[in-house]
Amino acid sequence: MNELIILASLVAGGIIGFFANRLLSSSSKEQRKLVDQATKSEAALEQYKLDVADHLANSAKLLEQMNSTCQTAMKQMHESTQLLQQATHVDVENMPFFSVETQQQLAQTANLRHPKGDSKSQEEVTEAPLDYSGNPSGLFADNTQTVTTAK
Repeated sequence: MNELIILASLVAGGIIGFFANRLLSSSSKEQRKLVDQATKSEAALEQYKLDVADHLANSAKLLEQMNSTCQTAMKQMHESTQLLQQATHVDVENMPFFSVETQQQLAQTANLRHPKGDSKSQEEVTEAPLDYSGNPSGLFADNTQTVTTAK
């Protein structure tokens, strides 16, 4: 009888151990799964932090370049303003409209088109132009026309 009780308790302990192992092993699997997921999330967060830091460093470099470009542009604008202010003090009345080279070319072109030696003598015209001829055609005469109405 002792043997039967030992055998029954051994079978009962095996069954209880089997179910206890099933319950504990499933929770440990879930726990391992959660640990792996947390590790992956931490790695992704670290990579994201590195990406953000790289992006901010690139943005800072671009802003420095933009600042230096703006400083150069401001310097050029200041120099241009000074040059313009100096140019406004120059006597505009004595400044020629065309450059010296352009004036020389214009003079040469004028001499080629209208030579001074071949000037036509101005004859006095004594007769009226054709549109003021002595024989009017009557085209523009102010004669009123009669209006006919047909019924």
